[in-house]
Amino acid sequence: MEIVAVDIGGTHARFAIAEVGGGRVLSMGEPVTLKTAEHGSLRLAWAAAGEEMGRPIPRAAGIAIATPIGGDVLKLTNNPWVIRPALIKSRLGVDDYVLVNDFEAVAHAVAQVGEGDLRHLCGPDVGLPETGMITIVGPGTGLGVAHLLRTATGYHVLPCEGGHVDFAPLDALEDRMLAGLRKQYRRVSIERIVSGPGLVNIYEALPDPSGTAKPYRDDKTLWAAALDGSDSRAAAALDRFCLSLGAVSGDLALAHGAQAVVIAGGLGLRIADHLPTSGFAERFVAKGRFERIMSAMPVKFITHPQPGLFGAAAAFAGAHPA
Repeated sequence: MEIVAVDIGGTHARFAIAEVGGGRVLSMGEPVTLKTAEHGSLRLAWAAAGEEMGRPIPRAAGIAIATPIGGDVLKLTNNPWVIRPALIKSRLGVDDYVLVNDFEAVAHAVAQVGEGDLRHLCGPDVGLPETGMITIVGPGTGLGVAHLLRTATGYHVLPCEGGHVDFAPLDALEDRMLAGLRKQYRRVSIERIVSGPGLVNIYEALPDPSGTAKPYRDDKTLWAAALDGSDSRAAAALDRFCLSLGAVSGDLALAHGAQAVVIAGGLGLRIADHLPTSGFAERFVAKGRFERIMSAMPVKFITHPQPGLFGAAAAFAGAHPA
């Protein structure tokens, strides 16, 4: 059957027609991307997407939203839209829908994409396990975490708030990072370090013997300087970011009892070429008595260009396998 897959974030809302069957996504059309600031509500954006597609939108939908799913009213960060799940059918003209968190959708995508949409990072260069637990970690505006349980009869996505566990420093510099952040926050979660804005926190904690470090107005500018190497202190902050991502990914894999890890998120692909030559792998494995287990765990990137859209469609397909 045809459905519309929808991925709603703070800045953009994306729509695509997907074909699903047998519990899986069979195909997906080209996405229509709209700026949320240019549309007063999801209902108005829905109509605009239909006009751009030049066809009626299917009356079934898989919808991913960048906010926790729960309660009568859903409010998004950096997006003025208010979504009331009870009114979705009547307001949007759908007969059936599935509503998931945006990172929950990414986990559904990991469950269904082919090996061609996964890129090896470290550990054994083998496919994801057909049964067992897979941890998904996604640095972006925040730090998304989910776990995917594959069984002989299907799979289950288990969303969580793993990005908000406490940050654990592993050396003197990270002690310094934690001390600085404690002056701003009552508790310091790993999201304060391993996320887009977290790079600024790392940068500001790095020693500056010359006193000439460049101030950055926002994390986007800092990320650009770190990735192109134009600022050596920014590049050092990126190296430290990769170390922390490795440590956090390994911690979460241990906590989940995982057999594999997938890196996703808005920053995942941006640092894909940097991570293999960073200290990510060493920090991922460095778990004391569990180093042998960690060394046997494959770590991959998801490279699908629209994992949120694909995952929203996959969530609907999984809920309607007939």
